[in-house]
Amino acid sequence: MGLILPQSGLSRRRLLQISGLSGMGVLMGGCGTSLFADRVGQTFEPLNQIVEEALLSQNPVPEFSSSAIEPDQLLINTFDMTPQLDPLQFRLTIDGEVGRPMQLSMADIQAIPLTSMVIRHVCVEGWAAIVQWGGVRLQDLIQLAQPKPGARYVYFKSADGYYESWDLASSVHPQTLMAYQKNGQPLPIENGAPLRLAAPIKLGYKQSKWVTQITLVNELLPTKGYWEDFGYEWFGGI
Repeated sequence: MGLILPQSGLSRRRLLQISGLSGMGVLMGGCGTSLFADRVGQTFEPLNQIVEEALLSQNPVPEFSSSAIEPDQLLINTFDMTPQLDPLQFRLTIDGEVGRPMQLSMADIQAIPLTSMVIRHVCVEGWAAIVQWGGVRLQDLIQLAQPKPGARYVYFKSADGYYESWDLASSVHPQTLMAYQKNGQPLPIENGAPLRLAAPIKLGYKQSKWVTQITLVNELLPTKGYWEDFGYEWFGGI
């Protein structure tokens, strides 16, 4: 089953610049704090919603060689607590607007071909780190669950109570991963083990750790995301 995705003649970064919706420009200053929440209010949301599909290009973001990895630069930002999840008991639920709801163990997920990429993780706070992430493409998991035609958004629930939502096109971007490796090693618990979001197309606050549930929906819910509900910009693209 294929997903029909928007195409654009403009690059994602250029269209973000033209529209004034660059997450870095709007949000610089608060990756885990509410210090700048009052500066990223709802004024951008209507335009953001209208152009969100045009903003996204399915063209790959340039990646780096393994020699560029910065192992000490990825800072640890926690929401409230660090949950201790048993990988053997872990189950990822995929539900909502899908034809085939499912629960997947880590063994199920790791049976899907591994995708590895070296990308820059960018925090709205102003720091960045080049990291190698390994895992399964989120588009492969979504395809397994058979998304219904009306599905447009994807919600992510985490074991620590954090929650996020993405547009479907960003979720099925070929470089959006559900990662279980960091720099060629098993993902550390402080970085979101056993499973976290990792992508070069979104700011750090959009990349949920300890993900336990993925839910497809037709419309955004009143709760869009933990920091977004404090006023952060929803799309969070780079």
